[in-house]
Amino acid sequence: MNSPLALITGASRGLGAHLACRFWYAGWSLILVARDKKALVDKCASFENRSFQTLELVSCDLASNDQIKNFSCSMKEKYQSLDLLVNNAAIQGPIGSLQQNDFDEWIEALQINLLAPVLLCKELIPLLNQALNPSIINLSGGGATGPRPGFSSYSSSKAALVRFSETIANELRPQNINVNCIAPGALKTNMLEKILASPLNAGERELELANKVFTDGGACMDRVADLILFLAGNAGRGITGKLISVTWDNWEEWPNHISELDNTDLFTLRRIVGRDRNIDWGDR
Repeated sequence: MNSPLALITGASRGLGAHLACRFWYAGWSLILVARDKKALVDKCASFENRSFQTLELVSCDLASNDQIKNFSCSMKEKYQSLDLLVNNAAIQGPIGSLQQNDFDEWIEALQINLLAPVLLCKELIPLLNQALNPSIINLSGGGATGPRPGFSSYSSSKAALVRFSETIANELRPQNINVNCIAPGALKTNMLEKILASPLNAGERELELANKVFTDGGACMDRVADLILFLAGNAGRGITGKLISVTWDNWEEWPNHISELDNTDLFTLRRIVGRDRNIDWGDR
């Protein structure tokens, strides 16, 4: 019996490491990707050996398109199909006003948070095409759906990733590849620590939110894993092209409303016009 195969980026720490553990004990074979292979090895050292499951740990710098292409090529040579691609890896990017930001760091955030997931999707679609019920999950984040002063590179990259996901969801619908973005909520991770380390640049509101996460514990990583397992399983089939909040959306109920979801722009990124707010002076 073959277990389904998932590829998770940024799997050496934080949410990625948590997802890897949950998927392993849910019976999935895994390809785990991170820049630091030793960190991957250390994280997976406690994984229980399981027959019918495989575990591959890969070092790949997502800042390098050449490394992404070479890695993808080796995966296509080694595997017959891929059931799930989870683009989890991300960096915070420069914090502070655009004028203060180092432009090279701004571009780096776009590369890791947007262009690397785009290239991985492009390169691995042939493998996904060979699976029975394939899915792509892209991790969205703060600032994707509204302005977030002081985080222009991060929020721009995540907003673009949401629109990219909506677009290829439509392109890939005939191929039965589901594509969704999920908003995990504020997690207690190294990325959030960077906000605490830059209090003046981050601003009072962001600092207050970050402190609250570290005090109260933040969003639940298990719920993020629950949602991804749900979308990758039979229950989530038919849900595609959506931006789903782990915390605030009643996604477990969605399979009962697939037709409604398909025929609405609910849970997508859209422009709000006057008539949406019962204002009569703004629209023709």
